[in-house]
Amino acid sequence: MQKEQLELSFDRVVVPAAASRCRVRSSRATWWFRQMRRVVNRACDWQSAPPPRPAQTYLCLAGESAFSHGMHGRAR
Repeated sequence: MQKEQLELSFDRVVVPAAASRCRVRSSRATWWFRQMRRVVNRACDWQSAPPPRPAQTYLCLAGESAFSHGMHGRAR
C-alpha cells in the first residue's frame, strides 16, 4: 500500500484544444444562424391557394346504390 499522495495533472495542451473546439463550434453556429437569417430575409411572401371548388357528392338513400345511378367506376 502506498502512503504517498498521488498527484494527477492535465497536460496544458488539452485545455487549449478544448477551448479551440468551443470557438470552432461557436463560429459554426454563428455562420449557420447568419445563413438562416439571410434565407428568411430573402424569402418572398406567398399568396395562399384559392379555396377548392365545391365537391359534388351523392348520398345513397335506403335501398339505393351508386351503381343504380350509373356512378360505377366514374368520378363525377
